[in-house]
Amino acid sequence: MLVVTTTVVDQSDLGEALADADEVRVVAPAAKVSRLAWLTGAEDDARAEADLAAQTVAEAALGHASVEVDPTSQNTDAAQDVDDAVRTFEPDEVVVVTRAEEESTWLEDEALRKAVEDSGVPVRHFELP
Repeated sequence: MLVVTTTVVDQSDLGEALADADEVRVVAPAAKVSRLAWLTGAEDDARAEADLAAQTVAEAALGHASVEVDPTSQNTDAAQDVDDAVRTFEPDEVVVVTRAEEESTWLEDEALRKAVEDSGVPVRHFELP
């Protein structure tokens, strides 16, 4: 299972989704970045939050599956992150975890949608409050 997360999660949020997974790879794009920060390369805060999001998903998956956090995934190109992970990991399923629609960023809305549509793998979307 490939888990793509753009937000920090509570372990109880994903317990059921991860229950059947034997192996999980976590990709956490740095999606919480404004257009100005993205254009100027000021992405450190977004990368730090992406790393935290990846770690919380990994902790939620422990006990359910073998877990790997993709070390290259704190990128601002979510579509490329997902494409790379699907190509190298070859998951049976993609689970996308995002914030509520009204709190999502432009990168979440545009890039993740494209990446998921292009993956060719069954996708489940969890939108957290």
